[in-house]
Amino acid sequence: MNTTTIDHPVVARDRWVDQRKALLAREKALTRMRDEIARERRALPWVRLDKRYVFDTPDGPRALGDLFAGRRQLLVQHFMLGPGWAQGCPSCSYMADHVEGMLPHLAQRDTAFTAVSRAPLAEIQRFRERMGWRFPWVSSAGNDFNFDFAVSFRPEDRVRGEVDYNYQRQAFPHEEAPGVSAFWRDDTGDVFLTYSTYGRGVEVMMGTYDLLDLTAKGRDEAPGQGMAWVRHHDRYEHAPAAAASSCCAAHR
Repeated sequence: MNTTTIDHPVVARDRWVDQRKALLAREKALTRMRDEIARERRALPWVRLDKRYVFDTPDGPRALGDLFAGRRQLLVQHFMLGPGWAQGCPSCSYMADHVEGMLPHLAQRDTAFTAVSRAPLAEIQRFRERMGWRFPWVSSAGNDFNFDFAVSFRPEDRVRGEVDYNYQRQAFPHEEAPGVSAFWRDDTGDVFLTYSTYGRGVEVMMGTYDLLDLTAKGRDEAPGQGMAWVRHHDRYEHAPAAAASSCCAAHR
């Protein structure tokens, strides 16, 4: 068997097709499994949100129900940008970079999107302008939304360095954490939580990973470093490849 300069097997195309077909069978099984999991996700019971959450938005104070923008469903990115932070989490920013092109398609499926962070609105707006984003982004600085969804942690929430995150007690090194939540609003205006995902579940917003996973090098991440390579999209040309790790890397 021939090898390339990177010591990878090289075979005739007919042998490659044989192995590609075998992999295709496994890919199809994975697709069917994903469809099954999606059905089970939709079948989960819902939780009525009786607490009223009011957010600071560029248009003034708005309740959670207002963020649906007249649609039935709402997706929320729990974006790691705490009060006083100079910039948002690089990994959460990596997620957010994928949003703009999805917005019109989500709207066609009766779904709104917004990012929510605990930083004051002025700090959100400053970072949003720097990154060139246009998607809705609101502040939960005046309510318990982040704490109730276990993506922000008060000092008293941390016991021996552990917090309740991703449905378990675990060590977490930051005061903010990433997540994605889905909500439903009925005809009476009541809002229900239908789904939340954390940890590696937030990769649903990282379409770049899906494309990289098709390539020979894949994600090309150093062992144990996870998303340490990720930068804000306006910082790649200025940052060395081995710079400090991403603030989301610890949950992987």
